[in-house]
Amino acid sequence: MTDKNRSQWDLGRFIKTLTYFEVIPFLNWVQQLIQGRPQDNRDRPNGGRNVGVILVAGATGGVGKRVVKRSLERGYKVRALVRDIDKARSTLGNDVDLVVADITKPETLTPVIMANIEAVICCTAVRVQPVEGDTADRAKYYQGVKFYQPEIVGDTPENVEYQGVKNLVQAAAKYLPQANEKLIFDFTKPSAELKDVWGALDDVVMGGVSASNIQLLENTALFAGNVSTENSGGFASVRTKNFDPPFNLSGYEGVKLRVKGDGQRYKIFLRTDTKWDGIGYAYSFDMVANTWVDIHVPFKDLVPVFRAKVVKDAPPIEQSRICSFQLMLSKFEYDGALNPKFSPGGFAFQLESIKAYGSENLPQFILVSSAGVTRPGRPGINLDEEPPAVRLNDQLGGILTWKLKGEDSLRTSGIPYTIIRPCALTEEAGGKELIFEQGDNIKGKISREDVAELCVQVLKVAKACNVTFEVKEGNNTVNYIDWQRLFSYLEQDK
Repeated sequence: MTDKNRSQWDLGRFIKTLTYFEVIPFLNWVQQLIQGRPQDNRDRPNGGRNVGVILVAGATGGVGKRVVKRSLERGYKVRALVRDIDKARSTLGNDVDLVVADITKPETLTPVIMANIEAVICCTAVRVQPVEGDTADRAKYYQGVKFYQPEIVGDTPENVEYQGVKNLVQAAAKYLPQANEKLIFDFTKPSAELKDVWGALDDVVMGGVSASNIQLLENTALFAGNVSTENSGGFASVRTKNFDPPFNLSGYEGVKLRVKGDGQRYKIFLRTDTKWDGIGYAYSFDMVANTWVDIHVPFKDLVPVFRAKVVKDAPPIEQSRICSFQLMLSKFEYDGALNPKFSPGGFAFQLESIKAYGSENLPQFILVSSAGVTRPGRPGINLDEEPPAVRLNDQLGGILTWKLKGEDSLRTSGIPYTIIRPCALTEEAGGKELIFEQGDNIKGKISREDVAELCVQVLKVAKACNVTFEVKEGNNTVNYIDWQRLFSYLEQDK
């Protein structure tokens, strides 16, 4: 082809692409200087942060407010379910996503409140106080003052501990993702974060003239454009910026795309190398025209590729450090072979989500219950040696009986769960060794700080799945807890 027959190459788009992906630091420095926008690591996409939302019910209570705080510190997105938004704001601050609902009223657990939840931590409980009353901030209750004439104020144990928990469980079951999946990108909910992460990477970087983009529509992303073979080109793609830290997809089998396309063959690339022109791990997949399908991309089937050539001696993909994703339409397969379903010209496919799949189940509903729930009416119990809640279960509206029924509603729901039964709660500093038991026999105490930490840690422990256990603190302060070991001694519920 002579130069005069070549299509005009777009230098401006070439520079824009290199700048967007920070290929040449000098170009980014010039752009920042002109636009007055300092660049720092706060603007970098973060693959280490979980994508789904942790819904915390009872978020203003003694345990709940600590769960919110610790979840945020660990990078989770938190949605606090509260009944009084003014009280919640004063307790939780201005930076927490608050939603108003009442678990005793199932109609308030709306799709907006339950949307995009990854897990639920339920810390709700009836309000208990001494008969002679308490301060507005419940100082007597939270300080662990022993009182032997407690009373329930407000709603009943049946409504809160049983019916309310059951309502929340039933609502969550409709919205929680499949248990062995992890949401990576949710294009059904467009956001500025998603828009800033994905950018076009076309054959303009090789002298070609193909052009594409990704648009975030109301409920989907649209990858579309025009692919041309002129100027020896022939590919169009969209790619993410590098994630720092990267996604850790250890323990998963692969990634799954929910797509609707045009019948052509596309590729997805996953990268563990932050270099602009490093090895990518590729997988080709065929679209079904005008039909929504799930495309499973097993990690074991990814092909290591460098500039469309297979790298024979490359190691398997390192699943713990996935730093970028790329979607591509190309006239080539690998090593010069042609894409048998490629057609130059306009193309388009829609994308709802990208998820990791095939991991061990993790708990998705953590319920904070109470030690002693099986003891009222149990033969052989010496009530004089039991905590007040056991001795006064009937006078307190059957509080422990209804807690047990709430537990049962979760156990039979099909949701992967963990049921935590703490002994007497205190306002003491946390950091003590923890003692787990099953069978509902232990007595003791435990800091609300430690219960909150336990709730958040459970989200990452597969051995905590479908387990019910009691917990109290030991005598020693510890700097480290081996959570996997602690849960390895527990048995799953039958």
